[in-house]
Amino acid sequence: MRIQQLKYLETIVKTGSINEAAKELYLTQPSLSNAVKELESEMGIQILLRSKLGVTLTDDGREFMIYARQVLDQVQLLQGRYEKDTVQKQAFSVSAQHYAFVVHAFVELIKTVKADEYQFTLRETETENILKDLSSFKSELGILYLNNFNKQVMQRLFKEYDLEFTPLFKALPHVFVGRQNPLTKKKRVTLDDLRDYPYLSYEQGDNNSFYFSEEILSTLDRKKNIKVSDRATIFNLMVGLNGYTISSGIISNKLNDDKIVAIPLDVDDSMTLGWLKHSQLELSPIAKSYLEMLKEHIRGYGFEIIEK
Repeated sequence: MRIQQLKYLETIVKTGSINEAAKELYLTQPSLSNAVKELESEMGIQILLRSKLGVTLTDDGREFMIYARQVLDQVQLLQGRYEKDTVQKQAFSVSAQHYAFVVHAFVELIKTVKADEYQFTLRETETENILKDLSSFKSELGILYLNNFNKQVMQRLFKEYDLEFTPLFKALPHVFVGRQNPLTKKKRVTLDDLRDYPYLSYEQGDNNSFYFSEEILSTLDRKKNIKVSDRATIFNLMVGLNGYTISSGIISNKLNDDKIVAIPLDVDDSMTLGWLKHSQLELSPIAKSYLEMLKEHIRGYGFEIIEK
């Protein structure tokens, strides 16, 4: 086994494609593929599952990558300590459902970075992708919610992906609408109040399971449904079409959400929002700093942090 093989494998996992990894590494696809096959043969395990859609890690591959990343981290530390003119980039990645407080804390984190170079990534993405990003080490942290409807299924998936969920806070459901929406005259809204308004929700890709929905009460039948892929679009449709969505109630005016209003929804339900990590991964100092900023921002909106 060679360090170079581990670096090759890390790039393949990051890109999800041997072809794309070969381009990034300036290698031919056959030579890169052969390097991985040699590694698999030497280790006596299958590390990658290959398909027309790309490559993914096998169960053995995920475990192998845990140890491989530790080796590569140590190599990087050695290079940083002893190689001249080596610049260490700070790196951090988080994958999350579409929450303003996640973005706000990410902005605050970057403001504290003093390094000349860094590589930070924020993925607002589909729920299933959060699990995949963490299991493949594309992201160090994931942010999503659990409630009575999805909890059993999601916890089973956490176990399958070898992930740990830590609750942050509990929120009661709120309806998000544009500031000019007639519903803003109400202190609370009911499901009956929402009947004639367009329902906005985030699409969940090919696996459009109700359990992956970012909105509670996703199984209810609604007359008008609109799927979107990003927060900017969903906010524009709230304003332009008097649409609504259901979320935690946190709106960040610092991130241009001033045209949106949160109204309590009169239903017997709640959401527990929390963070995910790979069970065998020790959080980096930058990830711990991000979590503290996340908690601080959440407290600023009057929510109590769930302490272990």
